[in-house]
Amino acid sequence: MRTIKILWVDDEIDLLKPHILFLEKKGYEVETANNGEDGISMYKEYRYDIVFLDENMPGISGLEALQQMKEIKSEVPIVMITKSEEEQIMEEAIGSKIQDYLIKPVNPNQILLSLKKNIDHSRLVSEKTTSSYQRTFSQIGMQINDCQTFDDWVQVYKKLVYWETELQSDGVEGMHEVLQMQKSTANTEFFKFVRSNYQSWFQGEGDRPLMIHQILKKKILPEADKQKTMLIVIDNLRLDQYWMLKPHFSNLFEIENEEVFSSILPTATQYARNSLFAGLMPSEIEKLYPDLWLNDEEEGGKNMHEEELLGHALKRFGKQYRWIYKKVLSQSQGQKIIDNIDQILENQLSVLVYNFVDMLSHARTEMDMIKELARDEAAYRSLTNSWFEHSNLYEVLKATSEKGIKVIITTDHGSVRINNPVKVIGDRKTTTNLRYKHGKNLNYNPKEVYEVKHPKDVFLPTPHISSKFIFAKEQDFLAYPNNYNHYVKYYKDTFQHGGISMEELLIPFAVLKPKS
Repeated sequence: MRTIKILWVDDEIDLLKPHILFLEKKGYEVETANNGEDGISMYKEYRYDIVFLDENMPGISGLEALQQMKEIKSEVPIVMITKSEEEQIMEEAIGSKIQDYLIKPVNPNQILLSLKKNIDHSRLVSEKTTSSYQRTFSQIGMQINDCQTFDDWVQVYKKLVYWETELQSDGVEGMHEVLQMQKSTANTEFFKFVRSNYQSWFQGEGDRPLMIHQILKKKILPEADKQKTMLIVIDNLRLDQYWMLKPHFSNLFEIENEEVFSSILPTATQYARNSLFAGLMPSEIEKLYPDLWLNDEEEGGKNMHEEELLGHALKRFGKQYRWIYKKVLSQSQGQKIIDNIDQILENQLSVLVYNFVDMLSHARTEMDMIKELARDEAAYRSLTNSWFEHSNLYEVLKATSEKGIKVIITTDHGSVRINNPVKVIGDRKTTTNLRYKHGKNLNYNPKEVYEVKHPKDVFLPTPHISSKFIFAKEQDFLAYPNNYNHYVKYYKDTFQHGGISMEELLIPFAVLKPKS
C-alpha cells in the first residue's frame, strides 16, 4: 500500500513530536513546518495527501494559509487545529471547505481518526461494501430461486439495485462484475416468471400486481380527491435512476409512500403511457376511442392524445375538478412551466410529462458523444442525476414544495442495456422495435422469446386476425438477417425498451408530501 504523506504546520511543532512519532509508527510519513509561510512553500513544492494546519500562528494565520493552499491545490484535504472554540472561526474555516476541525489539545487517536475519515475512508468503505455484498450474495441467490410472486421479484430487484448503487458509489470494480452476473441470472428467472403468469394477471387468477393502467384510478386520483396534487411522469425512468434522484426529492419533501408496480407489455411509450392516462389497456382504448389510437404500422404520432385520454378517464371516474396536462420536450417548454407555475398549481390535479430520460436513451443510440458520456449503467444514472440537478423540473419541484402541493413521481416503463442479438424474420409490415415485434408472418425460435399468439388475451390490439406479438427477454434484441452484422454492431450496448426485464417492467411510484 502507498505511504500516506502528511504536512503538519504548527508554530509549536516541537511539542507535537510524540504525535508525529505515533503516526510514523503507524506507517505514515510526516513533514513539518513551524509557520504559515514555510507551510505554503512546502505545499506548493511537494505532493501531500493531507494537511494538519494550526489556526493561531504568528505571521500568516492558519485561516490565511488555508485560503492560499486551497487556491494552489483545492483537492487536498485540510484539517484545521485550534485552541479557539469561537463559532465565527469555525464557520470561517468550514466555509473555506476544510475536511475536519479539531480542538486543542488533540490526542494521537483523534489525529488517527481524522486520517481514517479523510484518507482511508474510500478504501475502508470499499472493503466494507465488498464484504457486505459477499455475505449477501448467497442470500440473494436463494431469494431468486424461491421467487413465487410479483412482490418476491420486487424485493429481489430492490436488493440488486441497492447493491448496484452501493458498489458504484464506492468504486468497487471486481464485485460489480459479480453483481451483473447475478442480475443477469435474476432476469433469466424473471422472464420465466412473466411468461408463465402474465396472461393470468388479466383473468383474475392468482397473485396479480398493480399495473400501470390501474394506478390512475387506484393511486393518483385518491390523492387528488383529498388535496391539490401534481403528477410528474418522467418517461423511461428506471428504479435505479429514481434512487439516484431520491436525495433531491428528500431535500424538498417527505417521502410519504414508495411502491414498485408493473408496466405492461410492450414496455413502450405508445402502449404504457397511453394506458396510464386512459386508465385502460391498449385494446380497450382502441375499442372506446378509435380516433385516439394508432397501431404500430399506422402513420402518425402514437402519443399525441394523452391529454384527451386523461380527460375521458376523469369523466368516466366522475371527477369534476379542474386539471391541467403539459408535456415538456425542451428547455423552452420547461421554462414556460416555471413562468406559469402559480396558475398551474391552482388546479386540483396538475400533470407534467418530462421526456428527457427517454430522449437520453435514444440519443445514446444515435450520438457517439452521448454514448461515451453514458457508457455504462453507472454513467447512465450519473447523467440522469446531472440533468435533474440543472433541470427546469427541479425548479418546478421547489416551487411546488413551497406552495404545499403534494407530488407523485412515476413513469411508464424502464429500459435495459441490450447486448445479445436474436434473429427474427418478418414481412414489411412487421414492427421495427428491437424488444418486441408484432405482425402476421413472424419466423423465430419460440424458446428465445415470449410469444402471444392471441393478443386479445392480454388486451393488446389485433390489427389482423393472424397478428401475434413476441417479446425479447433479458438483454436480447430482435434483429433481422438482412444486413445483420451492421444492425447488430449499431444497436449492441444501447438502452432499449419494449420487452421483458426487471429494468423495463418494475417501475417506481412515489408520493411526496411537502415538508411542513
